[in-house]
Amino acid sequence: MDGENVTVQGKLESMTRKWWFFLLFILYQFFPAYAQKGYDPSKWGEFVGHTLEHAFASSLEWLYPVFKIVPIILVISIIFLRNRATRWFDAYVGISYVLFAFLGSIAVTEQHGLAIITGNFVAFLVIAAFWFWDVFAQKNDFTPQKQPLWKYWVVPLAFLAFWTPMSMPYSPMNPPDFNPIFFFINGAGLAYCMMTPVFLAILTLYHPRINTAILRVTSLEGILIGLINIYMNFFTDFRLYWWNGVLHIPLITISICGLMLSFKKRED
Repeated sequence: MDGENVTVQGKLESMTRKWWFFLLFILYQFFPAYAQKGYDPSKWGEFVGHTLEHAFASSLEWLYPVFKIVPIILVISIIFLRNRATRWFDAYVGISYVLFAFLGSIAVTEQHGLAIITGNFVAFLVIAAFWFWDVFAQKNDFTPQKQPLWKYWVVPLAFLAFWTPMSMPYSPMNPPDFNPIFFFINGAGLAYCMMTPVFLAILTLYHPRINTAILRVTSLEGILIGLINIYMNFFTDFRLYWWNGVLHIPLITISICGLMLSFKKRED
């Protein structure tokens, strides 16, 4: 990186360590959601679930295979092309978070009209900006390095999240369905909770030679949303939502790991 980029990167890494930055990210989660026809605040969980289930992404089934196949190609490219694939990977992840914001956090339903989960929308765009920054900064280094075996625990969990073996069309009450075709055709590629573990798993496997600011910000939001999902799925009605809860375990566990690693010093 040139001198200016080094300065900006240093400021981002320093800023994302500050207590007020963590507080700001936590407060994002409490931004009032918007509903054109209003909603009962006491039923916030139901409103969020209804909005997510009917988000714009739910009507784009014809695009699902694209957002499953492209990540597979990018992962293969990282393995074989290494840093020649870095910019493509960073740009794709940035675009993904923009899509998570606009397609996964907004819905138009008969019950609520235009509905926006504001906290998610803002946070996803912030994360996207960090990933787009690395297109220029190039702090993610995908040169192979010897890693301890324990770091590979993220692989099966990321695989599970990407596969999302759940019957279609998506509903949090759907039962398990281990049809291998879902690895290529379901909506997980446009779902924040399923793709974030994949992106973070790649960063943890190449840590410490990665952009720690990106790892920290992406992991922090993953923990916050992961905690909400674990509570909603396991503690509101376990019988109905248990499998959806299981599928969110990769998000919270890999995010916790990523946040912890983000505070370990990068070795240049």
